Amino acid sequence: MDMVTLGRTGITVNKNGFGALPIQRVSREEAARLLRMALDAGITFFDTARFYTDSEEKIGYALSDRRDAFYLATKTAATTAEGFWSDLETSLRNLKTDYIDIYQFHNPAFCPKPGDGSGLYEAMLEARRQGKIRFISITNHRMTLAHEAIRSGLYDTLQFPFCYLATDKDIAVAEACREAGMGFIAMKGLSGGLINNSAAAYAWLAQYEHVLPIWGVQRERELREFLSYIHTTLPPSRRRSPPWWSGTGPNSRGISAGAAATACPAPQGSRSITVPGCPL
Repeated sequence: MDMVTLGRTGITVNKNGFGALPIQRVSREEAARLLRMALDAGITFFDTARFYTDSEEKIGYALSDRRDAFYLATKTAATTAEGFWSDLETSLRNLKTDYIDIYQFHNPAFCPKPGDGSGLYEAMLEARRQGKIRFISITNHRMTLAHEAIRSGLYDTLQFPFCYLATDKDIAVAEACREAGMGFIAMKGLSGGLINNSAAAYAWLAQYEHVLPIWGVQRERELREFLSYIHTTLPPSRRRSPPWWSGTGPNSRGISAGAAATACPAPQGSRSITVPGCPL
């Protein structure tokens, strides 16, 4: 079983994290069934957000009686200290817990820091002092802000888009986290639905031993797909090597990047590829 440790947090879980945004779209009972199935099968990292309507409530309903068995991450999009405390107290109540393992600023427009006038980072410090959160973290889609957060040394983990369509610059963000001792949580491992070959997506991410992918799940068949990879370990000879569709790595199928672009053209205006019926 592939395991990953989130940097200096010491949190160690298997390579499948449960992304709880999609459970907004299913009933409370169906969400509870999926969440319990995931935990029973060995998924022990669950990521949600105050912004995800009733996702937190569904996690609290399903898993609060097993709180010691998993790690919980949620997020606040607050822009003021007052909003921060309101979000945190609401999340704790919804999740039926008295602490959150990883509390994340949710895609902020700036990197909160002590003394910046917003009071946000100071609120994080106080929440940690009170024992309501364990680790201070941030999510973002902006590369410059991600690097600023890494350089600051203020954050324990970063959540950032990362999948097999990543550029060298994206990979550099993940590597910078590793070098800084920060946990790296990969969102959008299927590129927001543009990739539908989950096995290829998982295999690519498995090359990065310090990266924890979180997969959005709302159907049992999706969950079972990811569960099937838990006991599939990527051989050491293939870790951190060129992916098999590049034509240069071990077990390559001899498909060059150019051929891949021809065989699986990206949607107009996007560098992403889709994979149904594609040799990739």
